[in-house]
This record gives sequence, C-alpha cells and structure tokens, in this order.
Amino acid sequence: MDKKTTEFYIRLKEELNSVNKVWPSKYLYKFIVPTDTDKIHAVEKAFDRMGAIIDTRQSKNGKFTSISVDVVMPSADEIIKKYQEVSTIEGIISL
Repeated sequence: MDKKTTEFYIRLKEELNSVNKVWPSKYLYKFIVPTDTDKIHAVEKAFDRMGAIIDTRQSKNGKFTSISVDVVMPSADEIIKKYQEVSTIEGIISL
C-alpha cells in the first residue's frame, strides 16, 4: 500500500471513531463498478452472510453500476478491512 493510501485509511479510522462512539455500528458503503455481472457479484459476495442490505443501480448509459451496501460493522478496523478487500476488484471506485 502506498503512503497516500495508508494516510487515507488512518484519517478514515480516526473519523469513524470520532463519529461512532459505540461499536458495532451501521455503515453505508458506496461503490461504482463497470457494469459486469462478475464484478457486481464480487462486491455482493464480499458482504455475504453479514446481513447487509445491498442496492444496485445502473447508470443511464448502462456502462456503470452503483452499489450501496448498508451493514452493521463491528469496528472501524473492520470497515477499513472491507474497503481493502473490495479494492482488489478491477475498476471499482469507493465513494
């Protein structure tokens, strides 16, 4: 992981812990992926058996799909681990 990415995750963890004083807590992930069934399923699989509510919407031109994942996460560290896990999906953008 490069320095910029490491610094981003450090800031994210600090922000999550300042906003959420009690864990576990609900968290909303938002991603954009190229519209490809395998990529969409890869994101969905990452949250399998976690009780997540997943909403997908295709862009107007159909090239991209937005994925919102509403899930209860046990800690800021686990939120970051999940971001790192899905970051391996080609073309994914985390919002």
